[in-house]
Amino acid sequence: MRHYQVNRPEETAMRRLLQANPLNPTGMILRLAWLQGLLRDEITNLTWEQVSFLDHQIELPDRNVPLCNEMDAYLRQMHDRWGSLSEYVVFSERYKKPMQPQAISRIARRALDSVGQTEVRLLDLRHDYVIRNLEEHGWSYVAHVTGIEVRALQAHFTPYVAAAQKTARQEPPQIDELKLWKLLQAEKDSSVGLAIWLTWQEGLSGGEIISLTWDQVDLGENVLRLPDRTVPLGNTVRRMLLDRQADRTLNEHVFLSSRAKKPVDLPRLSSLVRSALIRGGLDGVTLRDLLISGARTREETAIVEWIRRKGTISRGETMDLLGVTKVAAYNRLRRMADEKKLVRVGGKYYLPGTVVPPEEQSAAIRAYLEKEGFAYRQDVAEMLHIQSRQCTVILKRMVDQGELVQVRQRYYLKEA
Repeated sequence: MRHYQVNRPEETAMRRLLQANPLNPTGMILRLAWLQGLLRDEITNLTWEQVSFLDHQIELPDRNVPLCNEMDAYLRQMHDRWGSLSEYVVFSERYKKPMQPQAISRIARRALDSVGQTEVRLLDLRHDYVIRNLEEHGWSYVAHVTGIEVRALQAHFTPYVAAAQKTARQEPPQIDELKLWKLLQAEKDSSVGLAIWLTWQEGLSGGEIISLTWDQVDLGENVLRLPDRTVPLGNTVRRMLLDRQADRTLNEHVFLSSRAKKPVDLPRLSSLVRSALIRGGLDGVTLRDLLISGARTREETAIVEWIRRKGTISRGETMDLLGVTKVAAYNRLRRMADEKKLVRVGGKYYLPGTVVPPEEQSAAIRAYLEKEGFAYRQDVAEMLHIQSRQCTVILKRMVDQGELVQVRQRYYLKEA
């Protein structure tokens, strides 16, 4: 299969172009290609009837393309300005007719040349849209919004996204829970609010949300019966589902579009959630980020509750508690320790404030011996609030370093 040669535009140059062309055909053409990934013929034939402001998407014959927030606002402004002049989104102001494909190419070529993007073609703007979305959403999503089959995407674009995927962030952004809570209160009666609750609090993925049917909702037992697990329902989610029960007569799916009352697809759900998150001041947060963050919060809560009951937790106990591998259990405990949510002493993890941290142990032992004169291992364990056998390594190290003297089972400060 032929290899695509993609000449990606410089983002700063594109931003200068869009800023310089806010209310003219040039700005519209560049935005439709670069921000929405439309082909030249699709730009030529696009009508205002295909722009659904209610569903925030462009409805093409073979696919629906979710509108990014920037493009949604821009198209609303341009519809107010141009909508009464022509049914076409891009048209010749002089002849009041749809603009020909060759004219669209010439306009794009002239604009790109003006900011030094001489190697970039109109088609490259679409390709840049494809690559950006592959980096953020993956193959299935991009196949859906571009109409390109996954195999073709992988054949043409793998070289351009491979490097970016290696360096893509593995950690989700820090979620501002106060902002998220305020957003959830504002969206408490909407489909977006329900989707966020199901992801963040109940651990459902985007695919599970759009596939959720009413026969999986058991409000009598307060659970969702998914194909691979049963999910207990919180009070808020239960109430929101009760409020939506009228939709059961319209469709078996829980999530329906507001206008057509048909099942919502994943690109549309992701777009709606992202728009709501941006409105709530949570820029850069995606549905997947909420899923990861919510799962992490639930795991950390389980670990903390275990330690409160047992006093400490080990890697093996974490494996059993969370049902994860040894490496995964270690990574979770290490992250919590790095974030000061846990204190590690040897192979055990404690809650902060319940144990003397490792960096303070030697000083605490010296202070104790200066006051008491000597100590047994159990005395030190009680003073440090750790297990007796954990003291063996600590005391041996201090003896080997010449800080302490051991006489049988007693430990003394070494005389100066």
